[in-house]
Amino acid sequence: MNAFVSDLSRFLVRVVLLLAGVVFFMSVLAAGMVLALVWGLRALWAKLTGRPVMAWVLPTQAAATWSSMRKKAGGFAAQTRQAAPSKRSGVLPQVATEVTDVQAREVH
Repeated sequence: MNAFVSDLSRFLVRVVLLLAGVVFFMSVLAAGMVLALVWGLRALWAKLTGRPVMAWVLPTQAAATWSSMRKKAGGFAAQTRQAAPSKRSGVLPQVATEVTDVQAREVH
């Protein structure tokens, strides 16, 4: 009995997943068909009215988009503060004079 319930549940999970896949495929197919229908009707209307068929494009300008987002943020780049002085200020330049370069060699 336990094996029967296990086999039945496995079969039901497979059927449910198959149906979910079919529903997803059909919805994507329907969306594509609606888009093709709208595009075809638009092209047909353009031909009937004697106008050229215009392509569907979405113009983007990266610089304009960046500047609009910067304006929405309130000009965050202009309001930055200067960095606070570090605790080691002046220490590293003194140590840098003692550093010597080494020559790289191949390791076999």
